[in-house]
Amino acid sequence: MPYTMIIALAIHIVSAVIWVGGMFFAYSVLRPSMGTLEQAPDRLRLWRAVFARFFRIVIIEIVLLLGSGYWMVFVEFGGFAGVGLHVHIMNLTGFLMMGLFAHLWFAEWSKFRRFVDDGDFPAAGARLNRIRMIVFTNLWLGWITVVVGATGRYWG
Repeated sequence: MPYTMIIALAIHIVSAVIWVGGMFFAYSVLRPSMGTLEQAPDRLRLWRAVFARFFRIVIIEIVLLLGSGYWMVFVEFGGFAGVGLHVHIMNLTGFLMMGLFAHLWFAEWSKFRRFVDDGDFPAAGARLNRIRMIVFTNLWLGWITVVVGATGRYWG
């Protein structure tokens, strides 16, 4: 296996782990722990700070996933005709995840951020619930994508 393939695959795997792992942490660990903060405004401000950092990282990971994935498909395998079904499924679920993230970023996150900054905490709370549902959906898609990517070459 050429070193470029090993490097591209490593970038791809680490980027997926960061994105999906970050969603898992936010949804399964941080969200339930927020109840220890007594004031809703404090929880919303903390979510704003967490998301501001995490979403910037997700954008970088998306770029790395696209670049490394398409490098492998087109340079190493000669296009989509040279890859297995699992790569097509990963491509589809990846684009679904990116589409949901784009909606989250441009619609929900921008409004949530503005509401928190303006002190409109009831409106921010409603947006946070929408963000939570998108993250939950993307987390499931991420799990599917990771399992397909890890097992697909052994399907037959």
